[in-house]
Amino acid sequence: MSEELFYKSISELDSMMDSGNLSAAELLSAHIERTKKIDGDVCAFLSFDEDAALAAASESDKRRRSGAKLGKLDGIPVGLKDVIAVRGQKLTCASKMLENYVSPYTGTAAQKLLDSGAVFWGRLNMDEFAMGSSTENSALGRTVNPYDPARVPGGSSGGSAAAVGGDLCIAALGTDTGGSIRQPASFCNCVGLKPSYGRVSRYGVTAFASSLDQVGPMTKSVEDAALLLQALAGHDEMDGTTPREGLEEQ
Repeated sequence: MSEELFYKSISELDSMMDSGNLSAAELLSAHIERTKKIDGDVCAFLSFDEDAALAAASESDKRRRSGAKLGKLDGIPVGLKDVIAVRGQKLTCASKMLENYVSPYTGTAAQKLLDSGAVFWGRLNMDEFAMGSSTENSALGRTVNPYDPARVPGGSSGGSAAAVGGDLCIAALGTDTGGSIRQPASFCNCVGLKPSYGRVSRYGVTAFASSLDQVGPMTKSVEDAALLLQALAGHDEMDGTTPREGLEEQ
């Protein structure tokens, strides 16, 4: 069953969890097992908190059983590029200068995913401070392409692309200034979207070029990217570039 889960869309997994044929805890456990099995070679992850993720998955299962599901993303394992702040988690930007820094707050994009019930599964590697296009410039270890370790995964969101392409999480967030979502997504056989300027809040994202940086989804299908974008998009008082109107329902 685990192998089959890695290839299903968010909508399919949501339906399985609604029907009781799958739990969020089972879904996450399958990804934990796969991560431990292959990430030693891929190096997509900089860190993960297995206990916290399993606790979040358990809470998701409780919500579904009580009829309080938060949406299609509830219980879906999502990885975060290590440039996005989550309170209590390390925020290294793949730099030894920030190796022990722990974020005191949560960025808006991450909070919107939490509000949608997504389960955060690990912090993902990148070129140091998002300056690069191969993830060879991470100060904390080089990520390789999950399809061929002799090749790069692209960058700077190479860890996010490798994690999605290598089936270590269902979806991930990356950031894109000049191609840092789109290029690694193309290298790792997944979908990457750089949203229009202002569509997704950048509050809580360590800036590279703040007038160009955008947070966006990295997924296995266009439909899954749209689901994440709907959760992420919208006005944020903490980011004056975001429009006050929300994303229309599709």
